[in-house]
Amino acid sequence: MFKNALRKVFANGSVRLGGGVLLLLILMSIFAPWLGTIDPTMLDPGSQNLLPGTTNVFMTLDGDEFEHFFLMGSDSLGRDIWSRTLYGGRVSITLGISVALLAVFFGTVAGLLSGYFRWVDAVMMRVMDGFMSIPAILFAISLIAMFGNALVIVVTAIAIPSIPRIARLVRSVVLSVREEPYVEAAIALNTPVWKILLRHILPNATAPLIVQGTYVCAEAILVEAILSFLGVGMPVEAATWGNIMAEGRSQFNAYPHMVLLPGIFLVLTILSVNILGDGLRDSLDPKFSKRSDK
Repeated sequence: MFKNALRKVFANGSVRLGGGVLLLLILMSIFAPWLGTIDPTMLDPGSQNLLPGTTNVFMTLDGDEFEHFFLMGSDSLGRDIWSRTLYGGRVSITLGISVALLAVFFGTVAGLLSGYFRWVDAVMMRVMDGFMSIPAILFAISLIAMFGNALVIVVTAIAIPSIPRIARLVRSVVLSVREEPYVEAAIALNTPVWKILLRHILPNATAPLIVQGTYVCAEAILVEAILSFLGVGMPVEAATWGNIMAEGRSQFNAYPHMVLLPGIFLVLTILSVNILGDGLRDSLDPKFSKRSDK
């Protein structure tokens, strides 16, 4: 059964396209030390604002000189944009995956408890409504302003607004599944609650959770870029796509490549994750599978 489901997933064109592009971007980020060819933090005043495809003599602060090819040009501090973009993918993609895992974990726990226990539902959903009433960007900015812009804080600030969405999704599954005969039979046999939740109810929410997790990941990458672009995200010295574009916006008219080229990587990543999520939804959700078969 698992093999058939896996075969069905990989047979979907959107999964292959989105997953393939995303895998390529992840591999490029992993192998950044070899593909980047230069430290993304190295400065050279003599290599400022170079256009893409320029070869220039790079002089380090220690006085060492070497010839370097700037594939995507350089920024106002003489740093190689290609290397910074590759290393930026490490931060942005890692942050997106971390936010998705964090939101899915806590959202699943909240949804299971809220859907199964009526007294928990009355309190939990009101708390979730309160979080959903606060704009995600505003909440993240406020949390980062209070506790700093360390990676853990940024991940937490972006993940918290996504938890109510996951919780409501899991809660809806629990409310529909808990009335099934096999769940009622388990309750009648005095099966421990945790076994009922994990063995009988949670598997029914796995497919929609995977799909929703991809959307949360894509949204997190975009929100991080927005926060960094506004100057309230990751530290300025950190190589993230948002920081790279923020550093180039002041010279956009003269050197648009400083913003556009890193922006292409950002767009490709978010687009590939969303396409992957659409493909997983079509493959794992029975309703969409029936529509596609027609």
